[in-house]
Amino acid sequence: MASTTAVPEVALRSGDARPMPAIGMGTAKLPVVPETTVKAVLEAVVVGYRHFDTASMYATERPLGEALEEAVRRGLLASREEVFVTSKLWCTQCHPHLVLPSLRESLQNLQMEYVDLYLIHWPISLKPGPAVFPVKREDAVPFDFAGVWRAMEECHRLGLAKAIGVSNFTTSHLHKLLAAATVPPAVNQVEMNPVWQQRKLREYCAEKGIHVAAYSPLGGQNWSGDGNAVLDSEVLAEIAKARGKTVAQVALRWIYEQGATPIVKSFSKERLKENLGIFDWGLTDDDLRKIGQIPQKKIVRAETVLFSAEGEFTSADLAEMEIVEE
Repeated sequence: MASTTAVPEVALRSGDARPMPAIGMGTAKLPVVPETTVKAVLEAVVVGYRHFDTASMYATERPLGEALEEAVRRGLLASREEVFVTSKLWCTQCHPHLVLPSLRESLQNLQMEYVDLYLIHWPISLKPGPAVFPVKREDAVPFDFAGVWRAMEECHRLGLAKAIGVSNFTTSHLHKLLAAATVPPAVNQVEMNPVWQQRKLREYCAEKGIHVAAYSPLGGQNWSGDGNAVLDSEVLAEIAKARGKTVAQVALRWIYEQGATPIVKSFSKERLKENLGIFDWGLTDDDLRKIGQIPQKKIVRAETVLFSAEGEFTSADLAEMEIVEE
């Protein structure tokens, strides 16, 4: 049977999704090996995870769905309703007429009747076509915030997405979206960790009732090869030693204490278990003060993560994507 690790939950202010478990398992892993994903998700269920994050771009929707179906079959889960599943709309599908078909395709991959949360992956629209990565700059086209969000609201109205939200949106993007929204976004999933604390964005989201989910909570999206600013942090190491915890647990606990939900990517059973051990202890005021003084460094940049080096950026305002909102 599954472990009974108690994970707190947070009620989302918008939509009618079940409460979101306060830590999620991310499934973006290259190269994609479906069997590895299925095995890792099953192990995550056993140790106590009930929140899983995928995206059409990750190519892990199908193995995630298979793993959860198998977990129900084995009695590790009572039913699909016991888990919270997030998927995301890719940039090539960010056109009003493509949103619903894209979600239906994701649901087919997942073998589910609904997702708990459906997110716009990036505030970038690309010419329709197959998802390729990295993308070409010249394929960027103006983003129809109002039209795309109306289509997201239709997904919610149909019950195919219990809640809808966004990812990688700055305050400026959110402002545009909220002006057009009937159903406000429930979640903004962004890069957030002790080295990129997103203070201004979190304040704005709190004011608007938008819950923040944190990807790269352990600084894992650093592809430049110059170390990991989170896991190599001396400040976090010192706190971890004093608390008898790991650096990863301190970083995840800090995110949780800020009221955000970490989406942590690990396929190792031991790490999965370790990452759940953040709910029965707390950081001191002194710990929080020290973490608050860590120099800030944005790791995930649209220009380097999404776009190939060749080509000109013609139709999308990349400068707006890279606003540093400390």
